[in-house]
Amino acid sequence: MSKATIQSVDRAARILKALAAGPPRIGVSELADRLGLAKTTVYGLLRTLERQDLVEQDLETGKYRLGPEMLQLGNAFLDHHELRGRSLVWADALANRVGEAVRVGVLYGRAVLVVHHVFRPDDSVQILEVGATVPWHASALGKAHAAYLSNDRRRTLLAGPFTRLTGRTIVEPHDLAIELDRVVDAGYATEDQEAVIGEAEVAAAIFDHRGHPVGAIGVVGPAERLRSSEALVTALRDTAMRLSWEMGARRRRRTEAPAARLGSPSAAR
Repeated sequence: MSKATIQSVDRAARILKALAAGPPRIGVSELADRLGLAKTTVYGLLRTLERQDLVEQDLETGKYRLGPEMLQLGNAFLDHHELRGRSLVWADALANRVGEAVRVGVLYGRAVLVVHHVFRPDDSVQILEVGATVPWHASALGKAHAAYLSNDRRRTLLAGPFTRLTGRTIVEPHDLAIELDRVVDAGYATEDQEAVIGEAEVAAAIFDHRGHPVGAIGVVGPAERLRSSEALVTALRDTAMRLSWEMGARRRRRTEAPAARLGSPSAAR
């Protein structure tokens, strides 16, 4: 593959990411400015992506947005994601056991991607979060996964900067490093209104046959209901352990950890 081809692929990928991260529709000039590329280059790549239905042009404004083929690719990614596939039954059982919503997430870059979401088993109106991303430092899923990464990967994540989503979001690298050590000691991570006011989450890491973290499973719900629930933590850790076995992790003798307290110093700032 030539250097020019590699460069074109890289630029096309950057365009798709910019369209995904920006407003619903973006013009050629704005894309060119954001990416630091010539307008002619951006226009040519957009036309190529349009022929593959990866982007589409709005006829009224002339601006571009992601195309329908991106949805097919996203669905294919989820359909073939091993952790998601293996978590379907376990996540559903956990939601019924604790009476709260359950999410399964994977750390990609500096964010957690929700690959599976089970609604709280009641009649309340809820929004499906599959495909949503949350900054890792403001998510119990993210902290549970990050806590078991290699030292080099940890240092990269802790380099920041960190966005403050609420007044309780932990944004100091030193505090986050301490938080990750506490996750390893306890065997689970907590998040108390660090991403959304009124919402809390408890999560535990999932491991593969090499003992490496491949994601996390978490229980999410109103902060007042998730506080000080020993039964919830026991159910969560049991599910994470069994899901790890599904992923090939070696069976070890289970050790008990103290019950989670979302209002404790390790969980709230």
